[in-house]
Amino acid sequence: MSKVELADRMFDGFMIEDLATGDGCVHVRHGGSGPSVLLLHGHPRTGSTWQLVAPRLVEAGFSVVVPDLRGYGRSRGPAPTANHRPHSKRAVAGELATVMSALGYGRFAVVGHDRGSYVGLRLMLDHANRIDRGVLIDCLPISEHLRRADARFASAWWHWFFYAQPDIPERVINADPDAWYDGDPARMGEENHAEWKQAIHDPSVVCAMLEDYRAGLTVDRSDEEADRAAGRKIGAPLRVLWSLQDDLERLYGDPLRIWRPWAVDVDGFGIDSGHHVAEEAPEDLVEALVPFLRGMSVEQVST
Repeated sequence: MSKVELADRMFDGFMIEDLATGDGCVHVRHGGSGPSVLLLHGHPRTGSTWQLVAPRLVEAGFSVVVPDLRGYGRSRGPAPTANHRPHSKRAVAGELATVMSALGYGRFAVVGHDRGSYVGLRLMLDHANRIDRGVLIDCLPISEHLRRADARFASAWWHWFFYAQPDIPERVINADPDAWYDGDPARMGEENHAEWKQAIHDPSVVCAMLEDYRAGLTVDRSDEEADRAAGRKIGAPLRVLWSLQDDLERLYGDPLRIWRPWAVDVDGFGIDSGHHVAEEAPEDLVEALVPFLRGMSVEQVST
């Protein structure tokens, strides 16, 4: 473990630690008191994407843990391998379970967005005895996407297949990361944007982010298909949220229809936002999270 520091202005009152995990090191912000919630960001963000959400959850009475995923931001992981297993969602979920133990949290809720949602799914399946409830945002299981992959999906989500190629995407992205990712400080917030910009200019981060996608189309898909074949389901209460200005509902209709075979207890709804909901609609997202994390159902919220 490295030195413990007070977090930056984005996470007032939080602490920062770099936690060694055996084959990696996880950069994590954490703060608050009460039931613990793990917030997992997506691609190509870092934990700072939660800057407007995490403090509000602390105010609502939760302990909040905000890591950078393996290889993203300031977290570091093992070198890539030919089978992509070190960057699988199973490996990342195991690493984050270790982090939560190191911070003293036996049980916790998990909230994942985009790529972080796939890690959240794996935590809920592989570490079910640790997870009280989960919220997965803007996602379906990877295998469900691929099972439905048609021309519309390939046109909208072509980056999945491009990122999975060897070497070429690194060369393309590293040639001009700002042009490739096109972040807007006015929408992201100056400090969040600065942290993100530093990360995408690090070739080792770009490589790890691409390994995330390579694992997705290979070992992660296989792990999910094995889960379905074995009849494994998420046992903890699950809430699925999606951005109404994004394309999940346009591609598939009601996402809950696809999620129901995966979970014993699932509800959810859309939020009027673009894809990066934690940055674009933080108040609405917190309103969707807090009652559920406190154990309330959609019906209780609406009455």
